[in-house]
Amino acid sequence: MKFSDIPAHDSVKKRLTTLVDIGRMPHALLLEGGAGIGKFALARALAQYIHCTDKQNGDSCGKCPSCIQHQTFNHIDTHFSFPVIKKKNSSTPPISDDYIEEWRDFLNKDLFMDYDQWLAALGDPTTKPTMYVTESDSLISKLTYTAHNSKYKIILMWLPEKMNEQCANKLLKLIEEPFGDTIFIMTSDDPGAILPTIYSRCQRIQMKRFTDDEVAGYLMSRYACDSKKAYETAHISAGSMTDAIKQLSVSDMGQKFLQWFITLMRLSYQRKIVDLKKWAYEIAATGREQQLAFLKYCERMMRENFIYNLNESSLIYLNNDESAFSRNFARFINERNVMKLRRVFNDAIIDVSGYTNSKFVFFDVAIRVILLLKS
Repeated sequence: MKFSDIPAHDSVKKRLTTLVDIGRMPHALLLEGGAGIGKFALARALAQYIHCTDKQNGDSCGKCPSCIQHQTFNHIDTHFSFPVIKKKNSSTPPISDDYIEEWRDFLNKDLFMDYDQWLAALGDPTTKPTMYVTESDSLISKLTYTAHNSKYKIILMWLPEKMNEQCANKLLKLIEEPFGDTIFIMTSDDPGAILPTIYSRCQRIQMKRFTDDEVAGYLMSRYACDSKKAYETAHISAGSMTDAIKQLSVSDMGQKFLQWFITLMRLSYQRKIVDLKKWAYEIAATGREQQLAFLKYCERMMRENFIYNLNESSLIYLNNDESAFSRNFARFINERNVMKLRRVFNDAIIDVSGYTNSKFVFFDVAIRVILLLKS
């Protein structure tokens, strides 16, 4: 992975390469920010840059033996650490190496690290991936050996917030007093969930979300998306490339999402509890990824309908069918309830992501919408 393979983030790239070039690379670096913005891709590019033997114009060469080994995930001094799930009929907690083939396939397919896709790759989307204490034991064992072909051994850790307490505490001493030839490069979507003593010992770089222009440009170049659709998708994704790509992939679901949304709003306005319970159960019967996509769609529709009342067409991103419904519906979304309604769907996203029973989540959504819709 070269820095040039990753769109935007020019200031972060410059900062990372400067740390390497002036010999000030910290022993523990944390790239933090929202999901879907390419943090781990940058971590991989940084590791390749550190090991590259022919750096050129602020990037790795992509041709030396070290670069080729990085590109095929075979660099002997580079180790990956990531959350995994327990395998059936296994009494020993797993380590990253147990899923290394699935991991390599995942990295090859997904530049922006879609967490839901990783769950699917693990084979059980209902289980929460974790880094167990066996992971820290494995890393400590690897790091006791000196670097083989490079000056530094590098640990690329995805989502350190997924370490359980035993794993985090065991790695703490290694991060506090690292081997001289070891560098930890970590990327986090939720830095607040990292063990504070580990977090405080990392040099942290905050990464920003992509701009609409950056997202749209990538969609047009990578997916041959037309300009209008690219910018609509970019606006909806709120700076997350992962969400933008998902929006493209679920575009065929748009009509179904609109119908579900219309049904929710009409039944809530009419206070038809029994019918809303059927609605909730229908959506709960779909896959978790589709449920999350629908909830994000609802949150967007709240925002767009509120903006619709401003009569500023340049700020509205609704297709023809959505606009036709919003023409009469938007007046019910106002300054008194818009933030509360958006919070309803954001809370539901958190609950579904946390594996709460979806039937309860969607029925709770319906009840809360009833209470807020006429406020």
